[in-house]
Amino acid sequence: MNVTFRRWTNGVGIGLIHIAALAVFLPGMTHWSSVAVAFVLLWVTGGLGINLCYHRVLTHRSVRLLKPVEYILATIGTLSLQGDPVRWVAIHRKHHAYADREGDPHGRNRGFLWSHMDWLYKPNDALENEEELVRYVPDMANDRFYRALPYLQWIAHFALAGLLFAFGGWSWIVWGIFVRLVVSYHVTWFVNSAAHSLGYRTYVTRDLSTNCWWVALLAWGEGWHNNHHAFPYSARHGLKWFEIDPTWWSVQTLKFLRLADSIKLPPRAALQRKPVPVPIPVPVTATRQASRGY
Repeated sequence: MNVTFRRWTNGVGIGLIHIAALAVFLPGMTHWSSVAVAFVLLWVTGGLGINLCYHRVLTHRSVRLLKPVEYILATIGTLSLQGDPVRWVAIHRKHHAYADREGDPHGRNRGFLWSHMDWLYKPNDALENEEELVRYVPDMANDRFYRALPYLQWIAHFALAGLLFAFGGWSWIVWGIFVRLVVSYHVTWFVNSAAHSLGYRTYVTRDLSTNCWWVALLAWGEGWHNNHHAFPYSARHGLKWFEIDPTWWSVQTLKFLRLADSIKLPPRAALQRKPVPVPIPVPVTATRQASRGY
């Protein structure tokens, strides 16, 4: 898909979803059941689909799932409307390769709002092209399932919408789809923006990543982002006793059920060394950012 066309569709789609979510203010559109459904789906599609499968399993290969389980969770992840797994993984791997430097698709060095959401719909030369998809995701690019998923995912979307309408009417549609998507979007985007701006830094990294407790609370443990950038291969992001990491609990549960193995963790010596307080670096704005008016 042409990058410019994708940028425009991203902007229009995100805008329409936010507008549709405003339907919660219409009479009869809010019930306890609809709120509960939205929360459960937020965890299933975001916590399991995006954080566990897209991020820790597919992007960093920090844990291995049985293939049927991996494919099911990847399909569930598409219900978050954050793109198909191959493109999502390519963008995230490129982010780690150029974190907060020139070449990062959503680098915090270009500003908070840019890293939060502007990168999705404004001119962005760092977004991956079709050649980079193969280069950054060689382990998935030739997988028949992942090549077909961008088209098959719409079956899952319509099935979910049909089930929500059948059991809860328009109230469940509004909360279970539109409100959930808006919340899921901003929670994910806060990992790129707030968790590269606010909080504390335990480890020395070449980027602006931070450990931000409230992002970790909202994003099922993804907010312990300095830990993650220090040990990107780790299946566990909350590395201290008080750094609560619900996605790590999911990994442990899947291991107990014998659905997951090959779980990677940082070396014991690296975790036991005394952390050195590291100040948050001052972002250096790219020269072309000023020249293009971003």
